[in-house]
Amino acid sequence: MAKESIKARERKRQRLCLKYAEKRRQLKAAGDWAALDKLPRNASPVRLRNRCSFTGRPRGYLRVFGLSRNVFREMALFGKIPGITKASW
Repeated sequence: MAKESIKARERKRQRLCLKYAEKRRQLKAAGDWAALDKLPRNASPVRLRNRCSFTGRPRGYLRVFGLSRNVFREMALFGKIPGITKASW
């Protein structure tokens, strides 16, 4: 499980990215690279990292569900994800 400070940092980056998204798009379209450099570093979407919404785990992330593989498996076994069942043949 990730530390709370790491999860909070990632949430802060997401907010900053959303805040400056339109401005970044306009500056890129205009080709104003100097002004683009003056925006905060964490406003860039490249710096975002997909993390599990429960544990904050950065690896083994399933985009469709927003969960890490471990949490996904656990929730699927307990039937907490609609439409997902464990395979058996």
